[in-house]
Parts: sequence; C-alpha cells; structure tokens
Amino acid sequence: MSTHRDLARRLVDEHGRTFAAEAAITLRDKPAPLWQLLVLSLLLSTRISSDIAVGTARELFSTGWRTPQRLRESTWQQRVDALGRGGYRRYDESTATRLDEAAALLIDRWNGDLRRLRDEAGADAARISKLLQEFTGIGPTGASIFLREAQQVWPEVRPFTDKLVHKGAKTAGLPEDTDELAELVAGNEFANLAAALVRVAQNPGLLDG
Repeated sequence: MSTHRDLARRLVDEHGRTFAAEAAITLRDKPAPLWQLLVLSLLLSTRISSDIAVGTARELFSTGWRTPQRLRESTWQQRVDALGRGGYRRYDESTATRLDEAAALLIDRWNGDLRRLRDEAGADAARISKLLQEFTGIGPTGASIFLREAQQVWPEVRPFTDKLVHKGAKTAGLPEDTDELAELVAGNEFANLAAALVRVAQNPGLLDG
C-alpha cells in the first residue's frame, strides 16, 4: 500500500497541472501574470465548465489583453466577441463589463499591480481574499481559486487550501489538515497538489488510474 507521500507524488505528477498553466499563464510574481490569474479566477467563478473558462482565458490573452491597461483599451463589443470565441456565451455581456471594471479598479487602487493588494493585506490570506472580493464577479470561490494558484509564487500565503482541496484530500485518503498536507510535497509544489486534489474532488475516478 502506498504511503501518503507516494500518493501525493503520483497525484502531482498525473493531475497537478494548475489552471494557470492550462491557460498558458507563465505564473511569476509580476504584475502581468498576476492580472492574468485574476482574469482566469473571474472566469472560473461562474457556473461554466473549467475547460471553457480556461479556453476563454487563452483567447483573451491571445487577443493581447495580458495587462489591465491593454484590456482597458478594448471596447465592450471586442470583449464580448472574444468571450464568445472562447465559448463563454452565457455570460459574455456581463463578463465583458466586469473585466473592464476589474481592470479599472486594479489600476486606480493598486496601480495595476496585485502585489500592492497583497502588501496592503499584510500577506494574510484571509485579508487578501476579502480585498479580492472587491472586484465585481470575484466572490469567495474566485478568491480561493486565485490564492490556491498564487501560492506557487506567493510563499507568504502558503500553504493555502479551501473546501475543494479538503474534499479531494478526504476522497484520496490523504490528511485533511492543511499543514499535514503541506508536508507531503516540496513547498513550491503545493499549488500543484492542491490543483490535483481539486480535480479528484470533482472526479474521484481519477484515483483509479
């Protein structure tokens, strides 16, 4: 019978690709990729499949809106069209507005740099979550998605888990305690383990592979 550490290793190797990686975001502690992660988190927050949200994020970034400043140069109709090309049709009009509002708030309050939001929150995950929810369209779920992935480049908030990570851990037979989970992998891989456990929570059949 494999140990918890062995199982965690297998989950990371087989299912640990983050949503950011799937959306072609090269995540770094820099303004542009953190903005892209915010956009992805907003897209993942609605009742739409993660595949469509990730594909739509790729479409937005390929259009050139990799910074809040560039997105603000687009028209509402251009954003609606790009969202539609990504398959994000049910929420394309409202999301086109929310993206512009998010870019405006980030520029006006934090000079386009989410690291300033992190610093304002004292690098406290709960306070970061609260500030993230000031962006229209980002609720507790979206804030958790952002923090789950951002911990890859924000060690200050690591280890971060949420309900889906805990559900996946329980399903996999791994410890549900955040600190115990974090001991199973290297620190910079914890975001990958969290991503894998989210997938297990959503599809327990992955454990049969």
